[in-house]
Amino acid sequence: MPTPMISRVRSKLALLNYELRRLYFVHFWKMDIKEGSRISLSAKLDKTNPTGIHIGQNTAVAFRSAILAHDFINGRYRDVYIGDNCLIGAGSVIMPGVQIGNNCIVSPNSVVLQNVPAGSIVMGNPAKIVQKNIITGPWGTRHSTQESSRETSAAVTG
Repeated sequence: MPTPMISRVRSKLALLNYELRRLYFVHFWKMDIKEGSRISLSAKLDKTNPTGIHIGQNTAVAFRSAILAHDFINGRYRDVYIGDNCLIGAGSVIMPGVQIGNNCIVSPNSVVLQNVPAGSIVMGNPAKIVQKNIITGPWGTRHSTQESSRETSAAVTG
């Protein structure tokens, strides 16, 4: 059955909205946000140190997430780097100075205090690695490897 026209229009408007928001952050606030990234309207990106926000290509930042690039208590700016093809889950907080590698998933409501190696899933407060060696597509869509699938199966059965 063909997709209704209203659905196609809504999808096109959503994509336009993501790109306009990205361009706003890039040109007005001078943030480093690569093409294809999707930043939710309710996500909070630190405007105290906007040039300290670096988000890779095809990364999604979900609603109510916060990315902080300054340490108010110690009065320091600390850059945050988020790699390509990542997903920052809803309500997550990325603290100043954190580097998140490519192909990572931050589970919803996680607080990331330390660097996250590429191909990892982290969750919790503070966020801990729960799975390694994953492969993600654009916006953190999951494509698991055989090795990571075996690890998950072993963890579930063991």
